[in-house]
Amino acid sequence: MPSSKILSVAAQPYAFAFDPAHTALLVIDMQRDFLLPGGFGHAQGANLDAVQASIGPTKKLLEACRDAGLKIFHTREGHKPDLSDCPSSKLVRQSDAPDNVHHNLAIGDKGKMGRILIQGEYGHDIIDELQPLPDEVIIDKPGKGAFWNTTLMHQLKSCEVTHLIVSGVTTECCFATTIKEANDRGFECCGIEEATAGYYAEFKPASLDILYSSQGLFGFVAKLNPLLEALEVESKSRASRASTNTPPETPPDWDGDLRIESLQRSYRVGVSPITVIEALYRKIEAYKATDPAVWIELIPKDKALQAAQALVQQYPDRTKRPALFGVPFSIKDSLDVVGLPTTTACPPLANIPSRSAVVYDKAIANGSIFIGKTNLDQLATGLSGCRSPYGITHSVFHPDYISGGSSSGSCVSVGAGLCSFSIATDTAGSGRVPSCFNGVVGYKPTRGTLSAVGLTPACLSLDCIAIISKTVQDAATVSRALEGFDENDPYAKPVIAFERHINSIGPLAKSFKFGIPPAEALSVCSVPYRRLFNETITKLQSIGGILTPIDWSPFEKAGRLLYEGSFVCERLASLPDDWLQRNRGHLHPVIVELFDQVIQRNSSAVQAYRDLQAKVRHTREAEKVFTEVDFVLVPTTTTHWTIEEMLADPIRRNSMLGEFTHSGNVLDLCAVAVPITTYPASELSGKPDDTGELPFGVTLLGGSRLDAETLRLARIVEEGIKSNE
Repeated sequence: MPSSKILSVAAQPYAFAFDPAHTALLVIDMQRDFLLPGGFGHAQGANLDAVQASIGPTKKLLEACRDAGLKIFHTREGHKPDLSDCPSSKLVRQSDAPDNVHHNLAIGDKGKMGRILIQGEYGHDIIDELQPLPDEVIIDKPGKGAFWNTTLMHQLKSCEVTHLIVSGVTTECCFATTIKEANDRGFECCGIEEATAGYYAEFKPASLDILYSSQGLFGFVAKLNPLLEALEVESKSRASRASTNTPPETPPDWDGDLRIESLQRSYRVGVSPITVIEALYRKIEAYKATDPAVWIELIPKDKALQAAQALVQQYPDRTKRPALFGVPFSIKDSLDVVGLPTTTACPPLANIPSRSAVVYDKAIANGSIFIGKTNLDQLATGLSGCRSPYGITHSVFHPDYISGGSSSGSCVSVGAGLCSFSIATDTAGSGRVPSCFNGVVGYKPTRGTLSAVGLTPACLSLDCIAIISKTVQDAATVSRALEGFDENDPYAKPVIAFERHINSIGPLAKSFKFGIPPAEALSVCSVPYRRLFNETITKLQSIGGILTPIDWSPFEKAGRLLYEGSFVCERLASLPDDWLQRNRGHLHPVIVELFDQVIQRNSSAVQAYRDLQAKVRHTREAEKVFTEVDFVLVPTTTTHWTIEEMLADPIRRNSMLGEFTHSGNVLDLCAVAVPITTYPASELSGKPDDTGELPFGVTLLGGSRLDAETLRLARIVEEGIKSNE
């Protein structure tokens, strides 16, 4: 996230200061039902002159915030058609009032623009002048405040928003209520006087006065013009950063930067997705000489170019494009893409699906361009990248060292600059370990926040979709596009979860608490990993981190459950009873050996229940840890094996790689693997003539459903490490 200078505007009770990179415009309820004749407000006998007069200033504010690059959120108040989310007090109190002469239509009644305040009706939508752009967020709210029973808090946190500029209607009701709710949650808010209005002129001054009374009890109130002037400065700065010296009639050259924000900046100044795809396929073809095992199914270049051309035709206006417009991505070949074989690197299990995985469909719907399906450890079983009949991938840093797995091809495709992001999976560290070995970010969300429908399961109860990207910011951007409740996913999490407040100002906004494993747990790491982990701890303390003692035991014990207990039996649970016997001749020898070991354990139902009970116990113990720290910092893995070393001892050395990843799945945590630095390969091998560099990374383990917080802190770690270099 690029640094922005702090802007300041005159306001009551004193100047409102904000960083555009962490500020959003929140436009409240500018709906036809509230603003136009025949709507809910009109049916109440309200004078519409004032609210309609606020449309022009709100439009100026919206356009200025768009030009300045602020994030934009719109709200719409309304209810489900069956009114199941509408309290009876809201439904009938006004219409049933004694001597009622104004409220002739209640919520749900038929009006001139459809049923009053009902989702999907014409009157429920935002007026034409203020229609949201494709990458702007719409929050449908059932109450007066925008936070009650909505995902607004999560959406703001996932965009790292700390400050809100607020406009909309009506001042005395939804506008003021939302600012007060935001204040309770830690946001700094500024209402814009000309861009809000109500039905009763005498209420507006009092409502605004209350907001900034007592030295800003709830927030700030500013006039429109000073804010527009401040935003214009940011808009010009932003335009300057995106400018090009290429004559307007000549298509600009692409700089080759695949980071999402940089790519979108290139598209805004005229670079075509076709140019990007042409360049990318030249690079993909050249990289085959370096590593021919990255892809299982590469989309033909002509087909990718057709997709790019279709995007250009669908979105000709550069200002109205979805968040992932023209962003190339790959997908692990255990996820379905309609019409293409899903192999899981195991030909006997290959099938051609008739529908795609939900996350794939969402990526395409948000404008991404699909490049191909990537290699993986067979049946997504392994952390090495050495268990595929389609070849062994290697680290993008060194041809002799493993790429990690099971999401090997996904991490190599991003690390080698063959795509911007990859949709992978993580069951025991499969998205984090190979990210470390290829110098990229690996994000394992809380299970069920991204739909796993369309994934061939490895361990169904532990499988997570993972996002592989160049930066933490890119991972967060992709996650926002892909997340959402899927009723067809039995492990899907409810959309709304408990949310912690934010710290938007003061010392707490710049500090964080973190814990680490004890020395004895870290003793399994190689010498360079221990050295670099210690250096990372020191760097985190220098950027505001507070090292805090924690109880590591629930993480250690939960990690042991995955492969030393009965949970590993789930590896076979998704396969037919006789499948292994019928197909063992087609499987990778290490996979056969692993499955045979699982069968030989003869785990009982009693042991499985004991392990389930232990899992619940350790989960509760870990929850207590996350009341004391913001995250637990661990080395992403313990060491980096050469391919030769891994092939010589494939089971034991593979197991060692998951020492700090296994607990994340068992405890249903979120986790972000962040690349930190490189070190000489000779330091690891002990051979002075061993040339080249190898990557080192750490992982932030965050509490379940604390994904937005953990991604924000991972971005701070990522940027803090760079600033110390």
